Amino acid sequence: MRRVVAGNDARGKSIFLSDSTVPNSHDFEFMPGQAQTRVWFTAGPPATTPPGAEPTSDTGPVVPGPGGASFVIVRYAPDSVVTDPRFDAGRANAEFATYAPDIVGASDPAEPGMHRTPSVDYGVVLDGEIWLELDDGAQTRLTRGDTIVQIAGRHAWRNRTDRPATVAFVLTGATG
Repeated sequence: MRRVVAGNDARGKSIFLSDSTVPNSHDFEFMPGQAQTRVWFTAGPPATTPPGAEPTSDTGPVVPGPGGASFVIVRYAPDSVVTDPRFDAGRANAEFATYAPDIVGASDPAEPGMHRTPSVDYGVVLDGEIWLELDDGAQTRLTRGDTIVQIAGRHAWRNRTDRPATVAFVLTGATG
């Protein structure tokens, strides 16, 4: 996936700062079909000055602090991957703990996939079909082009189809 970053030079002229492949993307080995691409990350309130170093990492936080933002694209594996008798939950959980540690930390071990983050998340389904599940089993189906605004609620993403679904998210760190 290509990432183009534009900003300003020392004179205030808009310029292209970079144009290359997104440097931090991970295809999950122990959950085939699952992937995350970390496009950009700002831990706290953004500045108009470009960062001095790459702002993303494969293993750092996904959820920013208050006032921050995180742009991530997630490809969700079909739910059938976890119901396959060959699925190794221990290895998959360890891999998630490495590559999305704060999401794992925000997850409810009693209900796999359920989590709550201190963020307001904006999403758009890029491909496929995904179900957003809330407390008490309330659910809605989202398809290509549908948008989501998730305001710090407890939720899970379910892919009941036989192929991956891709959703682009911007998470904004919230207070309260």
